[in-house]
Amino acid sequence: QSRLVESGGGTVQPGGSLRLSCEVSGTTMISYSIAWFRQVPGKEREGVSCISGGGRDMTNYADSVKGRFTISRDNAKNTVYLQMNSLKPEDTAVYYCARDWRPSLGLCTLAKGQYAFWGQGTQVTVSA
Repeated sequence: QSRLVESGGGTVQPGGSLRLSCEVSGTTMISYSIAWFRQVPGKEREGVSCISGGGRDMTNYADSVKGRFTISRDNAKNTVYLQMNSLKPEDTAVYYCARDWRPSLGLCTLAKGQYAFWGQGTQVTVSA
């Protein structure tokens, strides 16, 4: 079992930055891919970014955030970060982190069915 807790959300103006954190407890996360998803009311939860485990640290990004968001992990702190720059109003959503159900085999996926453990979410609002 894993417990994931997100933090760092808030309200920011367009063009601003936020850094989200996802702290994983209950199991060491080093072997697992961790992903960030986001969801707005009435829409499907969509994958934003993921980082593979097993020491590979390969990253994957949705096209909508490439070049603006950066995912990283600190296995010593059991924490994954999502640095979000050049934020746009369309980035407004509840952001969730999630842990893969099995140890990493290679590049991580942004398919939500791959992830078995989820945090409670943190709200990000981009507004002038």
